[in-house]
Amino acid sequence: MIKLFKAIYAIWYREFKVFQREKSRIISSVFLPLFWYFIFGGGMGSMTTVKTSNYQHFIFPGFLAMTIIFSSLFNGAYIVWDKKVDFLKEVLIAPISRTTIFIGKVLGGMTDALLQACILLVIGIFLGIPFTFISVVLTLIMLFFFAAGLASLGLIIGSFLESPEGFGLVSSFVVYPLFLLSGALYSLNNLSTWLQVLTHADPATYAVDGLRNAILGVSSMPYITNLGIVVAFDIGLITIGAWAFRRMKI
Repeated sequence: MIKLFKAIYAIWYREFKVFQREKSRIISSVFLPLFWYFIFGGGMGSMTTVKTSNYQHFIFPGFLAMTIIFSSLFNGAYIVWDKKVDFLKEVLIAPISRTTIFIGKVLGGMTDALLQACILLVIGIFLGIPFTFISVVLTLIMLFFFAAGLASLGLIIGSFLESPEGFGLVSSFVVYPLFLLSGALYSLNNLSTWLQVLTHADPATYAVDGLRNAILGVSSMPYITNLGIVVAFDIGLITIGAWAFRRMKI
């Protein structure tokens, strides 16, 4: 058991060190959501009616989710690079299972994404977001579980692809529907039937709704219901991810 934890820690630590070296990635992952926040908050806020009086406050939880989506999913690109430079072959020589490698990489991707989301939370204080101690705790819990599912999804995509270009193309087709259908920028009330079906099929919808409940006290469903759906999403993707890693061609 100790050997297992050491192996997971080693994989996690390597992912974290890679993240630390890429300062441009940290900056872009924080300022891209802020850019969208001010553009949409200033533009759409003047013509959109939401449950809260402040539209910028309403969309802030959505941009926390956006940070997790972009950071966690694109972390899967590293598995493509690991295959390309044969680093993964060196890791597989070690007497550890592929599932252990997968768990270590998921934890590494989660750590990267959560650190970036925490930076955005601190910035939110200066934007006037009405945080309380309880709301921050509930927010971090939701972000933790949401990051686990998205990091797993990124690794699943990366395990089936051979080129960074292919990963970028496929992940873009996943990232933007996840974010745009989540209700991050608009209320889910009064949507057309077909759009409601798509939004309810999007796991990010429940993360955004749960974050909005935790931070602003407004949501379509109770926090615990949203969290339960996100956890179920995690279990499914972690299971698929472990299977995909076992079948991955090097």
